[in-house]
Amino acid sequence: MIIVDRPEVLVVGHAVRTTNAAEADPAGALLPALWARAGAPGAFAHVPARVDENLYAVLTDYESDHNGAYTQVVGVAVHTAARLPEGMVAVRAPGVPAMRLEARGPMPDALLDAWQQVWKHTEAGGIPPRAFTTDVEIHHPAGVDLYVAVLPSFGDS
Repeated sequence: MIIVDRPEVLVVGHAVRTTNAAEADPAGALLPALWARAGAPGAFAHVPARVDENLYAVLTDYESDHNGAYTQVVGVAVHTAARLPEGMVAVRAPGVPAMRLEARGPMPDALLDAWQQVWKHTEAGGIPPRAFTTDVEIHHPAGVDLYVAVLPSFGDS
């Protein structure tokens, strides 16, 4: 894992509120339907001012840590969100220091492996600690780039 300054991104898409525990149970999981909706042909054809063709997942509004509830928005990056298509929301992920991980290989297993690295880092009290503010996944043809917000470092320890 490397630490980078993640730039700000504005994402327009569909949102759900969930927990990792709920997602572990196929009967209660909300993310598969969210991703199916986002992956449907033309799902974001009516979103103006797109930045690129990638899909973005923004994880935000953390209740506590990786055991609490959070909101996930899956959509596209835009330059402006002046007119939202019906049923969609806009979320701004501010620029922050972040751990950057690359998930490559068969999905969703490669992405789950990357998240498991993050969870192990968190549970082990890894430095820098997670901020639990806003995390971003950028899904592109080569795989997924995962940016996990961390608390800023203020000098050497």
